[in-house]
Amino acid sequence: MTELLIIADQTLMDERQGWLSALAEERRLSDNTLDAYERDTRQFLAFLTQHIAAPARLKDIGALRPADLRGFLAARRRDGAGSRTLGRGLAGLRSFLRHLERKGLANAAGATAVRSPKQPKSLPKPLSDKQAIAVVDAQEQLAEEPWIRTRNAAVLTLLYGCGLRISEALSLTPADFAGSPTSLRITGKGDKTRIVPLIAQARTGVEDCIRLCPFQLAEDKPLFRGARGGPLQPAIVQREMQKLRGALGLPDSATPHALRHSFATHLLAGGGDLRTIQELLGHASLSTTQVYTGVDSARLLEIYDRAHPRA
Repeated sequence: MTELLIIADQTLMDERQGWLSALAEERRLSDNTLDAYERDTRQFLAFLTQHIAAPARLKDIGALRPADLRGFLAARRRDGAGSRTLGRGLAGLRSFLRHLERKGLANAAGATAVRSPKQPKSLPKPLSDKQAIAVVDAQEQLAEEPWIRTRNAAVLTLLYGCGLRISEALSLTPADFAGSPTSLRITGKGDKTRIVPLIAQARTGVEDCIRLCPFQLAEDKPLFRGARGGPLQPAIVQREMQKLRGALGLPDSATPHALRHSFATHLLAGGGDLRTIQELLGHASLSTTQVYTGVDSARLLEIYDRAHPRA
């Protein structure tokens, strides 16, 4: 990649290009990530060159101290970079240093010792009650084939009605619904198992899906199938949700995972307690669930501002 300034000697620049090429060819990182890592490391080498008053060399990289990296992050923050940008930049530098370390050219310990900037917690963006109900309505689904419309509605209803992650919903089998159960045993992150109530609408939707599915469904295999009979992929559900956003006039934040957020937020608004919601979502820590109290407070303030005569 062309450099406008001499920010490092040719040996170091060649090693950097080799690292970027390896990320593209072996790890198949996206173009956006590669562009960001190229930019972040270029900015760091420019900082280091200014810091030592000479083009950076491999031995300068090998002599890096945590204080040097903290100085770079501080300089970037003064230039207006936010925590997410700084965290990504530090991740790129660590990757580059590990690449050099594997070749015996540097030590990555200094970068490992530097803490990533604390990331701001963004509040989940749930749908309103009416929006969520419209999304899971079988009549609103846009697929041409009736069984695919029924399948899509069943999956989305499990996300909103049971608070499942999309991977959890797509791993369910016909055996999980044998005997018209009133609850599901879900294995989530970290192989943690939880029991979630199965509302009647979700159970009926799945039963309709099984009845209409044109493929033979083995009891212990995924029940949700793609158009050609293979296991349904998350990308297909996400694409169907994208179509619904356009058809129903929903915001870009209306994703399949937003239905899980909506499940938790609507339970909390209806009087559910955090401990119960934590168990239903399968969160290991209550602090993860507590973010929904902020969502509910924000929603109440929005209603207040819109409705109160003195707001």
